[in-house]
Amino acid sequence: MQRSKNDVWVGLFVLIGAVAILFLALQSANLLTLNFQSTYVVTAKFDNVGGLKPKAAVRSAGVVVGRVEKIVFDDKSFQARVVLAMEKRYTFPKDSSLKILTSGLLGEQYLGIEAGADDKVLASGDSISSTQSAVVLESLISQFLYSKAADAVGPKQGD
Repeated sequence: MQRSKNDVWVGLFVLIGAVAILFLALQSANLLTLNFQSTYVVTAKFDNVGGLKPKAAVRSAGVVVGRVEKIVFDDKSFQARVVLAMEKRYTFPKDSSLKILTSGLLGEQYLGIEAGADDKVLASGDSISSTQSAVVLESLISQFLYSKAADAVGPKQGD
């Protein structure tokens, strides 16, 4: 009887440890966000979202003020429409702007919101029109290589 009681306690301890490790793994991978704050929904359109993913952070001055709810392709404007869930305790002017930024050199992408100067604030259902798309590293490298190739082929001075 004593052995089976010990087995139950050991099994329970192992189960709690496995749940804790699963919770930490999901939290660190940004797949699980526990947020009990009420939110309002704002949309924005981007030409290129790069590697931005749903559940990515929306930050202002380094503070998380919301999350990306979903990203869909708008086949009328041929742009990506990003739906944001902003926390109600943070309000931003209607003329605020959004940029897709990267944490570190090759880190995950997030949205940076810069406050504007308008007296009216964003409300649920509003759209942010001032956006800056993601900087794609491959595009920058190819532009650099093409410009160097064009310089090498171009006419030489003094001939």
